[in-house]
Amino acid sequence: MKPANLIQERVFEFLNQYPPFNLIAPDKLQALAAQVRVLYLEPGQVLFTQGDAPHELFYVVRQGSVRLEQRQQGGEVRLVDVCDEGDVFGARALIAKKTYASTATAAEEALVYGVPSAVFALILHENPEVALYFAAGFAAGAAAPQGGMQETNRARQGLQRRQHTPLPLHLEEVLEVDTRQGALVCTPETSLRLAAQMMTDKNASYMLVVDAGQRPLGILTDTDMRKQVVAGHVGIDEKVTAIMSSPVVTIQPHPHLAEALIPIMRHKIKHLCVTGDGTVNSPVLGVLTEHDLLLAQGNNPAVLVEEIRQIKNVDKLPAIRERAEELLQKYLEQEVSIAFVAHIMNEINDALIVRILQHAESVLGEPPRRYCWLAIGSGGRQEQLLRTDQDNALVFADQPAGSDKNAQTYFLQLAKLVNELLAKCGFALCPANMMAGNPQWCQPLHTWEQYFYNWIHEPTEEALLHAAVFFDFRPVYGDAVLSSRLTEYIYTHIQQERIFLPYLARHALQSPPPLSFFRNFVVERSGEHKHQFDIKLRAMTPLVDAARVLTLDNRIAGENNTFRRFARLAELEPQNAALYREAAMAYEIMLRYRAQSGLRNQDTGRYLDPSQLNKLERQTLRNTFKPISDVQELLQVRFQLNYLG
Repeated sequence: MKPANLIQERVFEFLNQYPPFNLIAPDKLQALAAQVRVLYLEPGQVLFTQGDAPHELFYVVRQGSVRLEQRQQGGEVRLVDVCDEGDVFGARALIAKKTYASTATAAEEALVYGVPSAVFALILHENPEVALYFAAGFAAGAAAPQGGMQETNRARQGLQRRQHTPLPLHLEEVLEVDTRQGALVCTPETSLRLAAQMMTDKNASYMLVVDAGQRPLGILTDTDMRKQVVAGHVGIDEKVTAIMSSPVVTIQPHPHLAEALIPIMRHKIKHLCVTGDGTVNSPVLGVLTEHDLLLAQGNNPAVLVEEIRQIKNVDKLPAIRERAEELLQKYLEQEVSIAFVAHIMNEINDALIVRILQHAESVLGEPPRRYCWLAIGSGGRQEQLLRTDQDNALVFADQPAGSDKNAQTYFLQLAKLVNELLAKCGFALCPANMMAGNPQWCQPLHTWEQYFYNWIHEPTEEALLHAAVFFDFRPVYGDAVLSSRLTEYIYTHIQQERIFLPYLARHALQSPPPLSFFRNFVVERSGEHKHQFDIKLRAMTPLVDAARVLTLDNRIAGENNTFRRFARLAELEPQNAALYREAAMAYEIMLRYRAQSGLRNQDTGRYLDPSQLNKLERQTLRNTFKPISDVQELLQVRFQLNYLG
């Protein structure tokens, strides 16, 4: 017989590899290991039965596997989980003090560690991170808590914070505005001459125009004075209202740096007006300038965006975009909100596209017609964190019959130049040629309307594939009216052809499941990515497709982002709000994992190697898959897909 201390050491070494035991201090884990019981189970042996009172132990699989099955009211037996090496199960005694919700049966010869619940309860009480692990429902056989995806996300973040030191990006830093002296303000009746004198006296680069209640009406800047007054377009004795910018972009007091960055970049402004409630309907408290933000954070994405906009030589754009990748890496390491990260990367990508289009126009000359550059796919959904391949299209204004050919020649040249320059910046050419440089996707408005008419009224498999890509279009540059007209056209015809959405819903159910019967990741069986998990096709695409169908069904226009679509759906359908919120959070977690994988392997992040994931990461991903089947079941029922021919 082996000495007891050797068995204890082996138990300690094994448990220390897996959560939540790896969160326990070594001396306390050693003490716990000394009291662990080692159990051998033969194939088919039952460890506990559904409805039994909880044991004094909970269990960890050392070798082999254990099936957890649940008998339904009708007598049907449902597989709940298959626990393999390192999985915790039977922990209801720790969590709910209730009878077992499932039956645990050895699926094969198995070695199981029995951990005394009473001893572990003391550790649970002293260690919040261990408690959070169980609260998140990681322990198989535990009751799933309300808001499970939120708890899963909190647990994942809490556990990962133990694994690295965040970089000092200070995105959570609260920006303070000195309100003691107030902002420099004037009334709408003030002359430009007096305003200029007041700005000079105070050495200020701006002045706010306010009403009698000190509510902001507009803003006057040095730049406005130079461009309008000094240039001779407006007289010095005119009122400030002649050149002020209005409405003013406002923000609430004490914003986080992250909150202030977005409007600065989106509106291309240098001043944010701080008001009592963050709107133009309350008094001015002060002003935040772009300079304030630069001082608060040296590595500011607004700086990158401004560099892109101002750069003269487009050959330098790839280097700037490379710096954006470094910024993405830091954001992910610090566990910054993925919604914020996606928004920042989208602003940077859009600025890059706009600058390249402006360069292309300077090379080719004035465009012959109004046009709009459309982002589609992940770019259209504002979810392109990594430099994946390009998906874009171009729509230009209609003209009398017979004159489209020359216009298309210009726009094709422009699009091909843009596609080439984007490729130099790291965005690979689309293998399926879903790009504006393809004549098929560079067309006048009436042709695009005909495309969507055909896809909606004749929903063949090819039509549905195109719809899945092109329905997420988003205007990036040019005349957005063309994009709006296309959106209106689409919704009009979806209302006319009611069979389209059921067909699109059925198409959304075609993605293969992410897990096998035994809860293993379904990996590629051959080819370049053999033994890898396709997170895009098997996990993300089902949620993207479902959100798109439900958004169209609810006539939600102008919202393409998947997690924001689910958030909006939660508002419109309170009865399904919990499911939609969990789906949104699941998608955000998947988006983070894909970005982390892509940065780690220097690729698109689409294929994950399950062997590279630690136990916690595998469990977290498995938890995110639950909303997929629930949302797909909702589609099945809502669109009566069982009756669709």
